[in-house]
Amino acid sequence: MRGQCWVIDGDTIVINKQHIRLAGIDAPELDHPWGQRSKWALVQMCKGQMITARIRPELSYDRLVAECYLPDGSDLAAELVRCGLALDWPKFSGGKYRHLEPVDARRKLWRAAGRQSGRIFPPPGF
Repeated sequence: MRGQCWVIDGDTIVINKQHIRLAGIDAPELDHPWGQRSKWALVQMCKGQMITARIRPELSYDRLVAECYLPDGSDLAAELVRCGLALDWPKFSGGKYRHLEPVDARRKLWRAAGRQSGRIFPPPGF
């Protein structure tokens, strides 16, 4: 699938009326710390660009799941992780993006990290 996109949040876009979850990452929810910043970083990356979505077989809450790329071949998920605005989600990525996470990313995005591990609140000292 290819087209211009509308950004919903830091890990969801819409192309041709299809909601697409970026594969392998977890970005903060809009009402969580860093959520709005993650969304607007993705807006800036995608603005005016034709996005290529390589659809994967799984679904996530009725959304397609895809690896999404800019025309220059940049992986949107990788760029968000590199910026510290999303986390690698090993359960779904196999650890593909973990090496791109800045040192403090899991502390900064503690709600997303907690969601991945099933924790609601960060442990003491997190």
